[in-house]
Amino acid sequence: MMQPPPLKNDCFALPPGVDWTPVDEALSRLRARLAPVAGIETLPLMQAAGRFLAADAVAARANPPLPNSAVDGYGFAGGAGEGVHVLPLAEGRAAAGAPLAGAVAPGQAVRILTGAALPEGVDTVVLEEDVTVEAGRVAFRGPIRRGANARAAGEDVDAGALALPAGTRLGPPELALLAATGVHEVRVRAPLRVGVLSTGDEIRPVGAAAEAHQIYDANRPMLLALLAGWGVEPLDLGHVGDDRAALRARLDAARGRVDAMLTSGGASSGDEDHVSALLRDTGSLAVWRIAVKPGRPLALGLWDGVPVFGLPGNPVAALVCTLIFAEPALRLLAGGGWRQAQGVMVPAAFTKRKKAGRREYLRARLGPDGSAEVFGSEGSGRISGLAWASGLVELGDGACEIAPGDPVRFLPYSAFGAG
Repeated sequence: MMQPPPLKNDCFALPPGVDWTPVDEALSRLRARLAPVAGIETLPLMQAAGRFLAADAVAARANPPLPNSAVDGYGFAGGAGEGVHVLPLAEGRAAAGAPLAGAVAPGQAVRILTGAALPEGVDTVVLEEDVTVEAGRVAFRGPIRRGANARAAGEDVDAGALALPAGTRLGPPELALLAATGVHEVRVRAPLRVGVLSTGDEIRPVGAAAEAHQIYDANRPMLLALLAGWGVEPLDLGHVGDDRAALRARLDAARGRVDAMLTSGGASSGDEDHVSALLRDTGSLAVWRIAVKPGRPLALGLWDGVPVFGLPGNPVAALVCTLIFAEPALRLLAGGGWRQAQGVMVPAAFTKRKKAGRREYLRARLGPDGSAEVFGSEGSGRISGLAWASGLVELGDGACEIAPGDPVRFLPYSAFGAG
């Protein structure tokens, strides 16, 4: 399997003097500084579902390969003008997979079925519902334009034409197109392997006993499930307490097993923020203070060439940062190119006054009338709002006052990691 070159150690570095980073600028920097890291291999088409194309896929044959009928009916040449037309029927018929032997003489018609190759001497088809057949003749009314109800060879895709560009994820429609154009094997990216690690002494694994001062690890199951839904190969790296040596050992153990890592907790600059401290030791740390709510600090760096996204420990902020920043970045690393989630404009079902300076993401869902309802509390500790919501309402960087009925941008959870 071919391996692309590693990322540069300073790929996340910010220019001197940069403090708060707007969301769009952070996204632009990620897009400019990352490159695919997933390996490249050749697979049979039937084994390539879900993969990203590593090279353009070119049609090996035309689709359709021959001119054919789009309907069941009767084929003849030249179209027909106004009035009633009566044509003698030629012997035999043309069916899909069973072409007519020989040609149809001028002035004759022939029975033809959907998908059948047009016989020599036929370029037009009249629907069987529009004809009368009697005593070896077919009658119909014009006008019928020449070429009606017939498909030209290659009218969908010509042989040698680009079928799908590199970076396309191969879903069912894409597999159908490649199969129809004779492509039987493809150059694709290997699945991106992403490790998920939780940190913090206060964190307890799901199912373990927990004291009152401890909390259960909500981030790891959330992030692992997100990655699996995005077609990424998730790797559970477990949990490490506030122990720098243990964290270093866990990161070292992941080398060679993952192409990127998501960590939660320890991403700021406090005494117990060991993720940031270790990335600082590698000389690759960049703490991006992003003008976003919830979220803010996002620690980025490389661990022996592996990109590390240091997410906030708060599950609400961790989810927002993963959706908005990590998802398009991981797609790019996986070889799928850069693509951000596409939102839809819907009427608001809420009132909101927002100050300028930060972009905000509100947990939201669509009501029965298609308007966006928001969760009752904006507190980032309210994890229940994540499950209540079906997506996020995005409010821009500037000040705004939202009243019921005003258009707002809704980003459904399903828009992330699709396609």
